Amino acid sequence: MTSFAPIVIFVYKRPGHILNLLDSLSQCKEGRDSDLIIFSDGAKNPDNVEEVAAIEEVRRICANEQRFQSVKLIAQERNLGLANSIIAGVSSTIEEYGRAIVLEDDLIVSRYFLEFMNSALDKYEHDDRVGQIGACNFFACGERFPESFFIPIPDCLGWATWKNNWRKFIKNPQEIFDALDNDEKLASKFNGYGSYDFISLLKSNVQKKVDSWAILWHATCMLNNWLTLYPNPSLTNHIESVEATHANVNIIPPLASRAVSLENSSVEELEHVIKAMKLGYSNEGDFYGKKKNTSLWVRLRDYFKS
Repeated sequence: MTSFAPIVIFVYKRPGHILNLLDSLSQCKEGRDSDLIIFSDGAKNPDNVEEVAAIEEVRRICANEQRFQSVKLIAQERNLGLANSIIAGVSSTIEEYGRAIVLEDDLIVSRYFLEFMNSALDKYEHDDRVGQIGACNFFACGERFPESFFIPIPDCLGWATWKNNWRKFIKNPQEIFDALDNDEKLASKFNGYGSYDFISLLKSNVQKKVDSWAILWHATCMLNNWLTLYPNPSLTNHIESVEATHANVNIIPPLASRAVSLENSSVEELEHVIKAMKLGYSNEGDFYGKKKNTSLWVRLRDYFKS
């Protein structure tokens, strides 16, 4: 039997979300032969009856899940927080298995998600140019772009990596900030070539205003000069939630309705893909890498300002 990477899922107190994720994940044919390892964080306020009840319901759903090869539920007694949960959970899993596919409970996946992730993990395991496998392509979908491609920005909405890469995870935001402060070219790349202010998020981490694991992994990939593989179209969508720790907006690009090929993937940055990436991260582009028509919005904004 083919061995598939373990699927690591992080949950908290959203029963509807984990049901949606597990239902979509079970549609992947590789699901029945995959091990699920689910990390359930503890209550922030153990005296909050509603919070505790929601966490218990999430754990009941996970404990009763039977559509996969195995399901292991790791229930925390206290609240670790999202960043600590992900860093600890990915670290323990990847040390045991050598690789991991990582999901949070506010995602749904295409039925071809696991096929792509496992195939890519196999293909690029020994390629030191590749840092991770991504899944959520919200900026370069459609026929203008390859079926799979690489960009320097890692993905946190359904991703996978290997033990050797994860062991290089940099936990100290000040160390990263200092490295960027001394390298203007690297700082520009870190910010998606000027398309998004990731450095401000990193600075907030340094100042302990936020606690983001994703910006530290982003930096780890940058400082190691790694690229991330993305599918075309997307293999995950983000579910909007007012209860989200950081993101509470939808990212809903078209989901892949067929398998995504790896055959013609070139491990390099392609100019037209990078252009689409920059439009996407600056919120000036649509899911298909085309510039949004904002002229009407600008006219209305200027009208109401006057």
